[in-house]
Amino acid sequence: MRNGYPQTSQKVIVSVLEQLCAPESYTIVSHRSNHDVPMPSVEALSGIIEDLRSVLFPGYFGTAELRMETMPYYVGSTLDSVFRKLSEQILRGMWFRETACRNASESYCIERSQHLTTRFIQSLPNVRRLLSTDVQAAFNGDPAVDNQGEIIFCYPSIRALTNYRVAHELYTLGVPMIPRIITEIAHSETGIDIHPGAQIGEYFFMDHGTGIVIGETSVIGNNVRIYQGVTLGAKSFPLDENGFPIKKIPRHPIVEDEVTIYSGATILGRITIGRGSEIGGNVWLSHSVPPGSKIVQGKLEEMAFIEGEGI
Repeated sequence: MRNGYPQTSQKVIVSVLEQLCAPESYTIVSHRSNHDVPMPSVEALSGIIEDLRSVLFPGYFGTAELRMETMPYYVGSTLDSVFRKLSEQILRGMWFRETACRNASESYCIERSQHLTTRFIQSLPNVRRLLSTDVQAAFNGDPAVDNQGEIIFCYPSIRALTNYRVAHELYTLGVPMIPRIITEIAHSETGIDIHPGAQIGEYFFMDHGTGIVIGETSVIGNNVRIYQGVTLGAKSFPLDENGFPIKKIPRHPIVEDEVTIYSGATILGRITIGRGSEIGGNVWLSHSVPPGSKIVQGKLEEMAFIEGEGI
């Protein structure tokens, strides 16, 4: 033995080392940082989201007790911290994804990341307004709760929507990579998968929430309620001349105002669910339906078995 390892183990480690360092083995899975800047940090972005949650829902999250006379100091200090941390993460995302920034000067990229962060912070009053409507929608639509505080603090719908509405603002500003990380944090925490590119209106409620999937080009109107296990997905992917899926084309459903979609429903393709429609549980739908539609499964066939008989 040498250095605490049997000779056989040393040979194995050397062999594995050579294989892992061979360029052909890591062509697809490796990343070399630009300007010696590391990848965006999931841990840092999780902390930023928690800071924003404490600002958007004062008194529910964070360590400070809510007092009207001290709120400006707490919110101001938190936003200052968010500005510094988020602009750093946006900068990392830009150097990872943006071709223009890879070739630009460091000072240009820093200035651009700070500008985008400033514009994002300007959106926070509207983000809070939208989340307030989501809380009210949950309160109006769930007989199991009797106060808004329980919804804000406990409901996965609001937790996921907070991440989504923050991420959507960043996505709209053209911030690369960071929005997707933020919604994937919520996906891991809640089981709700919302792409930051989806467009979601006011008073949106996901009852229970687990297993919901909302694709990138989905458009959801106002006062829409969906239940667990619902998928708003794409039916097919048009390919380019090289056989690769064409990116960013509209391929997910449009759900108009006042629609309810019950658990397990799968709605696919660029179709429209008309205003005021109800889509029943476990329905598979790939065509548009007019306003006021009620789509349900066919009737179940009931069979009785006697004395051990079966199919």
